[in-house]
Amino acid sequence: MTLLPQEIIRRKRDGATLDAEEIHHFIKGLTSGHVSEGQAASFAMAIFFRGLSVPERVALTQAMMNSGEVLKWDLPGPVLDKHSTGGVGDTVSLALGPAVAACGGYVPMISGRGLGHTGGTLDKFDSIPGYVTQPDIDTFRRVTREVGCAIIGQTADLAPADKRLYAIRDVTATVESIDLITASILSKKLSAGLQGLVMDVKFGSGAFMDNAKDARALAESLVLVANGAGLPTSALLTDMNQSLASAAGNAVEMAYAVDYLTGRKRESRFHEVTVELSAEMLVLGKIASNIVDAREKIESAISSGKAAEVFQRMVVALGGPSDFLERHETHLQAAPIVRAIHAERSGIVQSVATRDVGVAVVALGGGRTRPQDAIDHAVGLTHLAEIGEVVDSNRPLAILHARTEESAKAAERMVRAAYVLGDAKAKSGAMILERIGAKS
Repeated sequence: MTLLPQEIIRRKRDGATLDAEEIHHFIKGLTSGHVSEGQAASFAMAIFFRGLSVPERVALTQAMMNSGEVLKWDLPGPVLDKHSTGGVGDTVSLALGPAVAACGGYVPMISGRGLGHTGGTLDKFDSIPGYVTQPDIDTFRRVTREVGCAIIGQTADLAPADKRLYAIRDVTATVESIDLITASILSKKLSAGLQGLVMDVKFGSGAFMDNAKDARALAESLVLVANGAGLPTSALLTDMNQSLASAAGNAVEMAYAVDYLTGRKRESRFHEVTVELSAEMLVLGKIASNIVDAREKIESAISSGKAAEVFQRMVVALGGPSDFLERHETHLQAAPIVRAIHAERSGIVQSVATRDVGVAVVALGGGRTRPQDAIDHAVGLTHLAEIGEVVDSNRPLAILHARTEESAKAAERMVRAAYVLGDAKAKSGAMILERIGAKS
């Protein structure tokens, strides 16, 4: 057996089943730099087309997990986390982490940057002046212990192989692979030393899995591999046929999360998904005896302001402003061009090509087309119209936040094209389609 990177790629390209030694050798080379970016891209593409068996998925997950440090915790409560497969306006982590911490859980959340048309939690926190999204491990441990929640990006010590492959997948059209998504997500979560994980697996026009069948397959893969590796995990299938929050961007989503936590604005679809995922975490962590009790605890943490308090403490502990909750408007960047995007006719929103809404944010500069691209945190969309809502001369499709007139015009065209209007009544589907491996 040869362990040359090109031979491993060739074998997978030709449909062979790789053994654990081959996979670990390739990932070790990816970490050390002996595997080139081109070879990593080819490896990802071979997996995209040929797929991985369950043992190969487990081996890839473990290889990336063991490419760096694996944390161990000694805390007075359960170590829990949530991960979303990505969507547009998915601001849940910003509220969920502090809410679960307010209920007695510990949430060391290692988040990612945007992938393709979807926004990244890490990019949103980068919009806060001073907030250190990639602290050292000691700081990560301290903030988690003292605050109960620390939302950061991957450090150089945690799953470094995944960090490199993650960036390559973003720009090589290999994001949607169930096998690569499974290994990427779980390698980070296993390296964080979790005791419980809830997966938010999205389906619909703004998700990487546009139909429930594919989303279910991904959810089952994640639950199977994670539980097989000793991490209690469940998954919820949630709707992404329109932006989850009415904001999509970085600073605009951060402002949305602050408004949600402080009670200035709480939209029903976003609230439902946040509560359900948080409640499932409490059940996994045995903080609540059942899902009904868990919902009540989370609702109380949010409505009482305790979740907001944890959020503010986390921001300060990681270098952000001490008055961020009260004066976030003065701290977050604002785009110089702000205007309404009106539809060409009045009507009721029938459907939304949500991926195209996300692409519009990328076109504004709020996402990346190359791994090294800088993010413009100020740009994005707010007040996005929902399915079933009437849009007319008074109610636009969205409010645009742009840096340049050129990017503004391009985004306006994309947003108008993404919305289908009609005269018939319309309504969204259920936000939570199914629970997989979840406790009742």
